[in-house]
Amino acid sequence: MVATTSTANSVQGPPSVSPHTTNRRSAAPAQRRPLQRVLAMFRRTFILSLFWRTFLLLSLMLGVGILGWTYVLRYFELEPRAVQAAQQIASLVNLSRAALRYTDQVNRVALVKNIAEQEAVKLQPREPGDKWEPFEVDRFTRTIGAQLRSRLGPQTVVASSVNGSSGLWVGFLIETDQYWLQADPNRVQTAITGMTYFLVMGLTFVATLIVSAYIAAKINLPLRELSSAASRIREGEYTSRLDEDTATMEIREVNRGFNRMARELAKIEDDRAVMLAGISHDLRTPLARIRLETEMSVVDEEARRNMAMDIDQLDAIIDKFMDYARPTEVKLVPIVLAVLLDTVSRRVSNDHLKITARVTTDVRVMGDETDLDRVFANLFENARRYAQSEDGIARVTVTYARAGQWVVVSVRDEGPGVSPETLARLTTPFYRGDKARTHTSTTGAGLGLAIVEKTVTRMGGMLELANAPQGGFVAYVKLRRAA
Repeated sequence: MVATTSTANSVQGPPSVSPHTTNRRSAAPAQRRPLQRVLAMFRRTFILSLFWRTFLLLSLMLGVGILGWTYVLRYFELEPRAVQAAQQIASLVNLSRAALRYTDQVNRVALVKNIAEQEAVKLQPREPGDKWEPFEVDRFTRTIGAQLRSRLGPQTVVASSVNGSSGLWVGFLIETDQYWLQADPNRVQTAITGMTYFLVMGLTFVATLIVSAYIAAKINLPLRELSSAASRIREGEYTSRLDEDTATMEIREVNRGFNRMARELAKIEDDRAVMLAGISHDLRTPLARIRLETEMSVVDEEARRNMAMDIDQLDAIIDKFMDYARPTEVKLVPIVLAVLLDTVSRRVSNDHLKITARVTTDVRVMGDETDLDRVFANLFENARRYAQSEDGIARVTVTYARAGQWVVVSVRDEGPGVSPETLARLTTPFYRGDKARTHTSTTGAGLGLAIVEKTVTRMGGMLELANAPQGGFVAYVKLRRAA
């Protein structure tokens, strides 16, 4: 009997961890030291790809180098620049002092005016009430002040403004008279200003980031290609090859080794397909003859029926082997899940298996129709064998839940479930749990759930097996949602 309804009952997603796993995980942090916990938290928070690690390390290395060189150049540029500026100012002061010293009072006014016109230098008497601001405020200006005092005498005063007038002012003595000399402040400016340093450093860091990103990409390109080729090999594309003519010797050797491995895997896959096809053919031919001879020669009806069932069992086992060894190439198309489940349910249901599908007709998934049919047929068959209740009927409920770009299909039976230590091994080929080995009606080869997992993975989905919270065994089939 098949009970198919259109009620959109959503189910909760598959449990992330079992209670046993939760207990183990909650107990582990308590045993760790504080430093280990901090390091573990740091690793989880700052998980970087190899590209970003290479990029950050290169940027850090180049950035520190640029800062170091900039500091060194600036350090060694300041001292000569300060000495040169101090020499120029001292020369002006000495020339002005000599001219004033040997000029009488009548001609000094004309001389001061002429110097201001020719050299942009202003001379004026220094009064006791003059208010001035110190010129020496940083390393560069302090060096200039020290150089001027060493050349003009310790009584020399260097100011940045006098009586509110800004400029470079140097106070000096001519015998007992005091004078101020105002020079052009551009004479003592550094060759590179702070804004220039900022712009140069900014452009340099931008160039550093660009170069670092390029170098990191070039370094990681062979690894990305290797990872991509390995993923294709895992998906069954054994024709994937890497470039063996690259200029880097180590990468060339790795690519050659990978290509040899891919060729060997392709050869093994071809040999396996040929061998399994031959085995299937060689076994089914004598089975067909045995069935024919049984039908013709065995008189006893019950004996003939039992022998036919044994032959059918052998033929089904061969089908299981062929399903598991099926090539991994698959073409995904949109499939209406409700229609497919209805088709499978009608075909496999019988007096010992009742299936209730609660999936709406608007649910579409990406998959291969034949493979998806095989997935649910195996899950229903697994429930029929191991989840029969006391009345001999296995009851299966199929529901679904949308999760973003995914559709999670839940196939739950009402059987006794599986022990937690057995769950992780159920998809191992040829593995059969304790109940399966002792069940009187079990005649399988232990490949059903292994075929389901392999087929679902081949279609880009995931399979998770668990014990249902309400009781029974549940298989969560996660498939990509069709647009």
